[in-house]
Amino acid sequence: MKNDSKRACFFYKYDDCLVISGLNVNFAVMKDMKKTILTIVGCLFVTVCSTAQMRWNQKYQQYIDQYKDIAIEQMKRWKIPASITLAQGLFESGAGQSRLAVQGNNHFGIKCNGWEGRKIYGDDDANNECFRAYSSAFQSYEDHSRFLASGKRYASLFNLKITDYRGWAKGLKAAGYATNPQYANKLIDIIQLYKLYQYDTAKGYDKFMLEHTKDHGVSGAALHPIKIFNKNYYLIARKGDTFESIGQEIGISYKKIAKYNERDKRDRLEEGEIVWLKKKQKKAPKDYKGRLHYVRAGESMYSIAQKYGIRLKSLYKMNGLNPDHTIQVGDGLRLR
Repeated sequence: MKNDSKRACFFYKYDDCLVISGLNVNFAVMKDMKKTILTIVGCLFVTVCSTAQMRWNQKYQQYIDQYKDIAIEQMKRWKIPASITLAQGLFESGAGQSRLAVQGNNHFGIKCNGWEGRKIYGDDDANNECFRAYSSAFQSYEDHSRFLASGKRYASLFNLKITDYRGWAKGLKAAGYATNPQYANKLIDIIQLYKLYQYDTAKGYDKFMLEHTKDHGVSGAALHPIKIFNKNYYLIARKGDTFESIGQEIGISYKKIAKYNERDKRDRLEEGEIVWLKKKQKKAPKDYKGRLHYVRAGESMYSIAQKYGIRLKSLYKMNGLNPDHTIQVGDGLRLR
């Protein structure tokens, strides 16, 4: 009897990826399955993971903004692409939301393997495995760099160009860093979607942001994401925050932080308030030249000054107003 078997490809979804699997199929038997089978002569096993299938995520972007400077600093010292470090940290820690990251500051899933420091246990390839725990995110990043640089199986990666993130991603998977068959593709997708490759050519990093990843006595609490605007740094207050608790986390005198925000050090902070971490500017950024801020219901001169990172006294002066003036909804205020 004639053999009607041919080389065919099945398409199916696996972990957000489209997989084309080469199989020998007898089409005389399976002719009714034409809708689900695509015949490709000589098809090999192919895995296609496109960045279009991965959606941009705000939590991922916040993680990048918070840790990109430490990744660049590590790249300068250890010669590991910042894009790879960030992508691994994102993927392994779930953007810093995993139990290992929250409770153990472990952003890279590194297991104990002779570790003499603090430990944390969790399920991975087996139940109740031992993982390294750190006092800060900075310590986790530093140990990750040392782990790769000192491991013989990763030695060949350091012969690659610092901009060859694809080679690094594939090399890490080939060397056995992770068991996930899609590990390299996942890292590459993350790097391309969030344009992390731009950090591989960075000339420097923000030392203030780097310092924020170090331990300042706040244990077990997630760090506040720090943002940059108007040549200054700020964070958003959470429920229960005080100038003192923020000062402990940031490593700046809480009296100074209160002064930067033109407040008394004993003032209560409301959830959602902007807290500036350095002295505010006299004007808004240049982009606001010729633009007015129109007062909305519930706003005050102080809340507007805080929003744009402007000193309250300067906002009054720019608009020719006295401190006892009461603004009205709809009033237009100059910002520079």
